[in-house]
Amino acid sequence: MSQENSENVEKDLTQDNIVNDNEDTVNEGIPSAEGLTEEEKLREELAKEKDKFLRLFAEFENYKKRTSKERVELFRTANQEVLQALLPVLDDFDRALVQISKSEDEILLKGVELIHNKLKDTLVSKGLEQVDIKAGDDFNADFAEAITQIPAPSEDLKGKVVDVVEKGYKLGDKIIRFPKVVIGS
Repeated sequence: MSQENSENVEKDLTQDNIVNDNEDTVNEGIPSAEGLTEEEKLREELAKEKDKFLRLFAEFENYKKRTSKERVELFRTANQEVLQALLPVLDDFDRALVQISKSEDEILLKGVELIHNKLKDTLVSKGLEQVDIKAGDDFNADFAEAITQIPAPSEDLKGKVVDVVEKGYKLGDKIIRFPKVVIGS
């Protein structure tokens, strides 16, 4: 029996070697499936990382543009509160000029005009502009505030500005004080 066992074990070993030799020759001719999937996994991972990087880069560029735009807008309108506080002073100067021009004191008129012009030029240099509206213009609620309606003095003034009670001003493209007007009905 021992001789039979040794022969069986020998047969089994021989058959195992033949099977293993056949697998080795098959594997040598064709690259293993595991190697390709590993390479594909690496390529997919690299593509995902590139995509993530590009998205992150684009997001950062958008962030830079947005903050730059916000900063420019902030600088443009940073003086808005100060300019709005100075508008009544400018109105007072306008009223003072009208009253002083009625007097005969030319030196006083010239002095007040110089101060008025200096204040106005300073405000204009900071971006303040007067909203251009005058009697006879069509009324547009986007650019003026109607404080009252009166019967139109003539047919052509119906629905139009009859009088400008208070001047309006804008800072850049934004109106910071709407002109107050009287419209004809």
